[in-house]
Amino acid sequence: MFAKDHIEYEAVDLPDRTELSDAEMLTEAQAFYDKIKRRHTVRDYTDRQVPREVIEECIRAAGTAPSGANHQPWHFVAISDPAFKHRIRLAAEEEERKFYEGGAGDEWLKALEPIGTNDDKPHLDQAPWLIVVFAQRWGHFDDGERFKNYYVPESVGIASGFLLTALHCAGLVTLTHTPNPMRFLNEMLGRPASEKPIMIVAVGHPTEDAKVPKVAKMKKPLDEILTVAE
Repeated sequence: MFAKDHIEYEAVDLPDRTELSDAEMLTEAQAFYDKIKRRHTVRDYTDRQVPREVIEECIRAAGTAPSGANHQPWHFVAISDPAFKHRIRLAAEEEERKFYEGGAGDEWLKALEPIGTNDDKPHLDQAPWLIVVFAQRWGHFDDGERFKNYYVPESVGIASGFLLTALHCAGLVTLTHTPNPMRFLNEMLGRPASEKPIMIVAVGHPTEDAKVPKVAKMKKPLDEILTVAE
């Protein structure tokens, strides 16, 4: 994105501009809400395959997210190989067993009860794609010297939101999975120490009898998540 010996500000005209009336803006906002409210976290996947090109385009969309100093501190690894997915499942379940056997603490485990999760993660095998999201804590110039990335958690969080939205808009369902710790993914996927695995996103199509936790449909009303100062 930049070179060590050439970092300076240069402005260009806004390349893309959208002009909508107030009524059109509201229509677009309502249409987007209607679409995004139908996004669900799903654990039950069919064996229907998803073309690689679809995954690539969704990750391309995630890569347009804003980031601290435009460093774009993220990397995505997409996996469809069944044997590779199974290795990830086995390693993730090993960490999950420790989590559910006391590592999480009673309060955390109680909070998870309405979600119905446990240490069994068959979706890591069943979903046709797994996308592992990595946060790049630092980068390197061409000469190998290290430079710092800024607002990394915030930037990667925004990009991950873009990714989930893009996958939903492509007609797919997802599940975000965060075994803790996740360092095994660096070695398994050949990623450097500068990167921290943030989540595994399972991607695919839901089964006919797919279920979601009832509590997952209970979203806070607008007046609980919004304060307006005018």
